[in-house]
Amino acid sequence: MPGEVREDTTRRPPVRAGGRGPGASAGPCALPPPPPPPRSEPGRARERRSGRGIRRGSEPGGPSTGTRGDGGRGSGHGGRRGGPLGAGRRIRPGRPRGLRGLRALLVLPLLASPLAACGSDAQAGPPTVNWYNFPDDSGALEAAARNCTRDAEGRYRIVYHKLPRTADGQRQQLVRRLAAEDTAIDVMGLDVTWAPEFAEAGWILPWTGELRRRAEEGTLEVPLRTGTWKNRLYAVPYNTNTQLLWYRADLVDEPPRTWAEMLTAARRLAAEGKPHYVEVQGAQYEGLTVWFNTLVASAGGSILNAAATAPALGPPAVRAAGIMRDLATSPAADPSLPNQMEDQNRLAMESGTAAFQLNYPFVHPSMKANNPELFRHLRWAPYPRVDASRPARPTIGGIDLAVGAYSRHPGLAFEAALCLRNRENQIAAAVDGGLPPTLRELYSDPEFVRDYPFADAIYQALENASVRPQTPAYQNVSIVIAHTLSPPAAIDPRRSVETIAGQIEDALQSKGLIP
Repeated sequence: MPGEVREDTTRRPPVRAGGRGPGASAGPCALPPPPPPPRSEPGRARERRSGRGIRRGSEPGGPSTGTRGDGGRGSGHGGRRGGPLGAGRRIRPGRPRGLRGLRALLVLPLLASPLAACGSDAQAGPPTVNWYNFPDDSGALEAAARNCTRDAEGRYRIVYHKLPRTADGQRQQLVRRLAAEDTAIDVMGLDVTWAPEFAEAGWILPWTGELRRRAEEGTLEVPLRTGTWKNRLYAVPYNTNTQLLWYRADLVDEPPRTWAEMLTAARRLAAEGKPHYVEVQGAQYEGLTVWFNTLVASAGGSILNAAATAPALGPPAVRAAGIMRDLATSPAADPSLPNQMEDQNRLAMESGTAAFQLNYPFVHPSMKANNPELFRHLRWAPYPRVDASRPARPTIGGIDLAVGAYSRHPGLAFEAALCLRNRENQIAAAVDGGLPPTLRELYSDPEFVRDYPFADAIYQALENASVRPQTPAYQNVSIVIAHTLSPPAAIDPRRSVETIAGQIEDALQSKGLIP
């Protein structure tokens, strides 16, 4: 069906010579699994090759040492006994061999018809463009796939496959499948930090010539930077995201402009016995790195140098770490700060215990639905500044669309990606899914602004936004930062920054152990 949605939960075998890659090997054109080796003596473990490693184990589907696209677990033919038509099985004494041959003669005509269709996509109708992206519950992505299938007028159809819920799970699946040269991945949604890593590995194709011009036309500048590596565009922004300051107008008349003002207001509210917490992401995960990156950039610095070859940090980073420590040791800190992520922040604000919250726009429709009474007092403002004279530079998030290097239909995949991020689909993603668009013109569109009341605040934040360190080693850099700054109350600003600098240096040079 046009715009079909499939949740990608299947486990796939690795690519074999002449195969079509994980995700495509289960169809009628898949190579038959090889027969297993003869059984060893009873009680001994079997050995069989799987991908590039040797799997050892007495049970089908046991842990594998090979590179796999199914989360490291055996599946598919790896756990079967015997190949097609019973190949490799011993014939029991007394079993009539003629019956076995008769079975083969009966099955072969059934195999002939589907195998005859194996030439291109092994399917009737237009080619399929497989789109792998985060699991969207709003229906916006499913609608985008339907819209673009309709607009293609029979030249291709888009099938939306849902990746795992967590960013780590999404990256893990894509990395393993692309490392296996999976031809089933045509368009993929990348977190804004993944483009350098995927580009260096040769897993995604660059946007060049007219395609690049069309992708960049009318797109906000900072989101474009997230998909650019070594001056080449590898991924185009599908949506973006950034944090605002959300506050309760029944507790403060005017929103604080700086972190110092906000902490002062929280102390005053605490002294008055009123809700006073400042909700922010303090758990040891990516959100803690984002908080630090935002403060460093807002203080005029950066985590890496311009060439992404060494840490920059310096006084702005020390100041950023100091602000994090000051909040964590003040009455403004939620007691659960060391364990809090975005959703815990949202729930705390909705429960009425917080006065301020640094979070993404999804909190607006959530409070409207879950606490309409408190929603009447919810307001938004720009992210707090580090210096009163310098605008804050909140870190952006979002999803970029890239084309897989092993796609059988790269031309159609580029066209599909442009369609998926067009005006119609970005409006739907923003209004239905709460995901800010990346097309500049939408932020001045009266109809869109009416349905997205904080559009102007988001636009201003995006114009001043910062991006996370752009390096193929980003995952390691992020782990180093989050590990060193957790818990925030234990931060020693100068010493913590020195530790981060040394460990980032090792991470960029692939030395040392990542904590």
